[in-house]
Amino acid sequence: MTKTNKNKIFKSLPIIDVGNKSKSIAKSDTGEIVFLDSGVPGDIVDVETYKKKKGFFIGNITKFHKYSKKRTQVKCDHFGVCGGCKWQDIDYKYQLEFKSNLIKKNLSKIAGIEIDYEIPIIKSIDQYYYRNKLEFSFSNQKWLTKKEIKSGVEINRNGLGFHKAEMWNKIVDINKCHLQKEPSNKIRNHIKNYCIKNNLDFFDHRKKTGLVRGLIIRSTLKNDFMLIIQFCRNEKKTINKFLTNIKNNFPEIKSLFYVINPKQNDTFFDLKVIHFYGKTFISEKMEDLSFKISAKTFYQTNSKQAYTLYKIVRDYINPNKIVYDLYSGTGTIALFISKISHKVIGIDISIESINIAKENAKLNTLQNVIFESGDIKELLNEELMKIHGKPSIIITDPPREGMHLKVIQEIIKIKPNKIIYISCNSATQARDIGLIKDYYKISKIKAIDMFPQTNHVENVVLLEKK
Repeated sequence: MTKTNKNKIFKSLPIIDVGNKSKSIAKSDTGEIVFLDSGVPGDIVDVETYKKKKGFFIGNITKFHKYSKKRTQVKCDHFGVCGGCKWQDIDYKYQLEFKSNLIKKNLSKIAGIEIDYEIPIIKSIDQYYYRNKLEFSFSNQKWLTKKEIKSGVEINRNGLGFHKAEMWNKIVDINKCHLQKEPSNKIRNHIKNYCIKNNLDFFDHRKKTGLVRGLIIRSTLKNDFMLIIQFCRNEKKTINKFLTNIKNNFPEIKSLFYVINPKQNDTFFDLKVIHFYGKTFISEKMEDLSFKISAKTFYQTNSKQAYTLYKIVRDYINPNKIVYDLYSGTGTIALFISKISHKVIGIDISIESINIAKENAKLNTLQNVIFESGDIKELLNEELMKIHGKPSIIITDPPREGMHLKVIQEIIKIKPNKIIYISCNSATQARDIGLIKDYYKISKIKAIDMFPQTNHVENVVLLEKK
């Protein structure tokens, strides 16, 4: 029965696949494709669509007729409401299978490269409590569930949690998250309760007002914690009392910072981070290397899997060669491969990351690693190679949006023997590989699951010059 052009009802529709952004894909007997926010391949469902686009519908499941054998029991009470862990209802064995297939599909559809073998994917050592960094937001209008709305009970609307999926002004209050080890939950809940008890005003995401705004919790494998708290106003007496309470209650917190952020957005990389207590960094170890992690710097969010990733990159490196490490961040890969390389040049746009990278090189007494700060599309040129030499190998680990076209064009001009392309977004990775496939062939592909319970996966592609 058709209601409107975009509102259509499908009965007993099989879910046949998963897609990007954690969507599931259903297909009717007549070939109509429907993207769904939930569901597992193998489910048989009724669907009502709410949007029609060229070639497909978008809809919601209204009834389950059959549940897939690929399902598993969900662990989290917030599943289906908050924006994370959208694959928690899929058995982990099939999560890995789906991720491997997504990489192949993206290479085929986007890059035009067919892979006729199963892409190996290394499973995560930990399926839960694997993240070393979580970001939470305060809200004075937390998201209410249907049960809470129907209860008729007056509810305190102050909350501290994650953004609701695709609704960045809505915050889901989190009681227990299974992504970061304790005392992460205890710290967050203590902070929320302290703020409510002491009448601190929570952030209003529409008006951009309210004292308490954001919380970042970082941790290490040895259970040292760093906190960065964002405030909208600089109320020093209140802030000092608040932070002192946190410090006194959690000895695991070795580093405590705060930021005054009155801006329209939550990013604080252009703002001063104020050190309140403890060390100015926390540290992670990998083999005989130590890495400083500061408030603003990037470090792979799954520390155990990061070690696996770096070993794969090292295996793809020819010894005693000049290596350029693009988008190097705090220099973890550059430092990790330095002992088998003649020279490594790390490049990143973030001056804070490069400064930490230089400190890490000094800390580990490594003399053959040089770091340069600047926009890679401007910095990667002949002048740089006159100074440091031409690379035989280029490692690139860009952000999710992939490499800028100018960077790709410059790599083609440089003609390194090898390119090692690391990405947590196999779609933009495939796009970029498609632009260099006339010059380079894929020699090896290996994926590492850094993000269990999600559709994301870290993929390492070794490209060699034709």
